[in-house]
Amino acid sequence: MRIGIDLDGVVIDSETTFRTYEEIFDIDILKGNHLIHKEEPKFQARYNWTEEQEKEFIEKYFLRISKESNLMSGFKRVYHLLKEQGHEFVVITARGGYIEEMKNDAIRLLEENAIKFDQYYWKVKDKVEICKKEKIEIMIDDDWRIIKNLVENQVRTLYFRDTNLVKLEESKYLKEVNNWGDIYQVIKES
Repeated sequence: MRIGIDLDGVVIDSETTFRTYEEIFDIDILKGNHLIHKEEPKFQARYNWTEEQEKEFIEKYFLRISKESNLMSGFKRVYHLLKEQGHEFVVITARGGYIEEMKNDAIRLLEENAIKFDQYYWKVKDKVEICKKEKIEIMIDDDWRIIKNLVENQVRTLYFRDTNLVKLEESKYLKEVNNWGDIYQVIKES
């Protein structure tokens, strides 16, 4: 099976680290609580920050968050099992779009853990286009907006949903998963 895979929030636990630093920035630096949509995955939609505040957060924390993040629990074991069974992985990620060094840091983390994907797409804005081009049989992502777009374009998708994010209705093209054990089960059943 040809599997499309996002990095942040799926392979790398950066989304949890992001949320931690978002709260620190919002409370300690901005001296308030500007949280407006807890169910949103990206800080631009989660907080009522100005463009200048968003830019300050990016400059102050993005690379730091990247360096502090680790692989998601269970990922490494399931990845190696699926590779041994002949599955292919294509990384389709927006990582590197804000700060180029974040791409390099992801590569470092993957290399340190002996993870080598079959193909990489960095700084991606349209995941549907790449999924179709690469004949992806199942895409794994954690951003509900991207997932809705994938599903509307009939790309079979696993929604790696953190507990506080928007809930989507499952369908022929959408299944919710919460950990790498769930992902392993779905792929084995396919």
